[in-house]
Amino acid sequence: MTIHAPALALTIAGSEATGGAGAQADLKTFQELGVFGIVNLTCIVSFDPKNNWNHRFVPVEQQVIADQLEATTAAYGAASGAPTTLDTVKIGMMGSPATITTVETALKAAAFKSVVLDPVLICKGQEPGHALDTDQALKAQILPLATFVTPNHFEAESLSGLKISNVEDLKAAARKIHELSGAVVLAKGGVRLEGDDAVDVFFDGETLEVLSAPKVGEVAVSGAGCSLAAAVTAELAKGATPLEAARTAKAFVTEGIKNRVASGAPFTALWQGGARA
Repeated sequence: MTIHAPALALTIAGSEATGGAGAQADLKTFQELGVFGIVNLTCIVSFDPKNNWNHRFVPVEQQVIADQLEATTAAYGAASGAPTTLDTVKIGMMGSPATITTVETALKAAAFKSVVLDPVLICKGQEPGHALDTDQALKAQILPLATFVTPNHFEAESLSGLKISNVEDLKAAARKIHELSGAVVLAKGGVRLEGDDAVDVFFDGETLEVLSAPKVGEVAVSGAGCSLAAAVTAELAKGATPLEAARTAKAFVTEGIKNRVASGAPFTALWQGGARA
């Protein structure tokens, strides 16, 4: 019997019922990029077609989250004896301060080499006060543990405290977020900035590089942010440098947007198989 030992990647994230974002997008991205994907769920999110397609948010119980993390690290962690060690993790939607604390404890215990944070700072299904508490906990407890962070336009403004209106602003925000966190930053301008190109800025403390590709429409596509961070995670798990991972992720997401999937919902979803198409 041949036993394979592919690179491993874990996503700690929420389920998104339509399959376009969240843990579903992460797993499909991992698979497309040749990585064995593992998911530990933090919450269940489903859009409500009867209420303007806003989020319906249901948290997973804390003990269940802790149990998932325990099983995953026992099977593939540093002390597991597995032929390939799980040392790369992506952090997606947490949803509550309690979940953030549970995940923080697990991250510190596991001592992952690469922690890719997709800093989901808003969930429309939550009360404003609870959402703010979650945002503050994420910044205080998870951001300091991240080695790579992928904020979108809104998140980059929130983390940096800067107003972002153009590429120069995005560069300044990337520098500021790195200064605050110590993490490699891939700040996403996407369709939010004016111009013909969708622009992201990479900064690792030394190298600053602008990654751009022609815009595909002027409307954000569901799953693009999740898939970008997941692609970075997969490439890091395979041994790529952070800059190489960012470049590959940008190209992967661009093709996924070009081949996006339409539905009866008022949004389209990135297709992770777009590069093959």
